[in-house]
Amino acid sequence: MTETLLVTGASGQLGRGVIRYLLDTHKVPPAKIIATTRNPESVADLALRGVVVRAADFNDAASLETAFEGADKVLIISTGDLDLKSGRRLKQHKNAVAAAKNAGISHLLYTSMPNPEPVSPVLFADDHYSTEQAIKASGIPYTIFRNGWYQENLFMALPHAIASGKWYTSAGEGRVAPGARDDMAAAIAAGLAAVSNESKTYTLTGPQAYTTAEIAALVSEVTGKPLDVVQVSDEALTEGVKASGVPEDFAEVIVSFDANTRAGRIAMVTDAIESLSGRTPKTLKQFLEANKVALAG
Repeated sequence: MTETLLVTGASGQLGRGVIRYLLDTHKVPPAKIIATTRNPESVADLALRGVVVRAADFNDAASLETAFEGADKVLIISTGDLDLKSGRRLKQHKNAVAAAKNAGISHLLYTSMPNPEPVSPVLFADDHYSTEQAIKASGIPYTIFRNGWYQENLFMALPHAIASGKWYTSAGEGRVAPGARDDMAAAIAAGLAAVSNESKTYTLTGPQAYTTAEIAALVSEVTGKPLDVVQVSDEALTEGVKASGVPEDFAEVIVSFDANTRAGRIAMVTDAIESLSGRTPKTLKQFLEANKVALAG
């Protein structure tokens, strides 16, 4: 390995997973990995392994350019800033793309979402679509990973639904193929470590797509607890989510996921995880069985 690989958001779960696979599976020398984060002390364990740790703040374009210096390939992990009114996340991503171009990066990688085009019901889809467009406009060879729904995201809804026996949703008969975050990290690490400068886009999903009712049936089978799916309107679901204590703006984001599912925009199943990483992706049933105690309380 002669290329230096940089991973932003290194303190997050996905970033840590990618770096772990670079070190342990792809045997990338630690000195050839740069981990960036706003708080370098949060990745002190990576520094102890010999990974180069640098401070980088997506709100500070100069800090990004300094952090990217000497890197050959940069993985931009999309930030978690969902302040839709300010458009801050898109500005952060564009700062990173501009910094990569100014730093002379040879290949740019980015974690996006499936079908982020302007017609998407997902309220933050344009953050991803416009970032993809900025990457393509930069002229830098790229790899875009359109990460599907994480199996772990089910922790947002299932514990309360299992406890009450009712799962309220507006997803209708729409399907989703949840994938394990760790499987996606393995696939992304493989793409980052690959010796290729060809521009590609991959959609990363789990191995099977389910309706909400099918997921609920699987949950009941694994936990032994009945779970009825109750279909409601987007408006009613928004009010219900708000009543559970979620701020209105984020409640609307959550409901937009269901609208996206109902529209059939996240029903795809791909073999990208397996083709990139060489591993068989974890099934939803395996995830539920591994986490049934936490999910069922």
